[in-house]
Amino acid sequence: MGLQHTLKALSDPIRREILNLLKCGRMSAGDIAGHFDVTDAAISRHLSVLKEADLIRDKREGKFIYYELNASVLEEILLWIKDLKGDER
Repeated sequence: MGLQHTLKALSDPIRREILNLLKCGRMSAGDIAGHFDVTDAAISRHLSVLKEADLIRDKREGKFIYYELNASVLEEILLWIKDLKGDER
């Protein structure tokens, strides 16, 4: 999508915590929602923003949708920040 969408997605503390949860492996939306004191609709919106930014991927299995981290986008951001920071010699 682009750096702007990615940074916007990362700007929200709930979305950052969702990414932290997904570090441990894939989870359903219900499992993710169980970690927060917000509505299921709010979690759904957060998941949509993360998906639009390509930070997570989803896979339907029967009636459940499982979400997992897309680390490649995070790696690209880290490389960009490292490049921006410059060489530390």
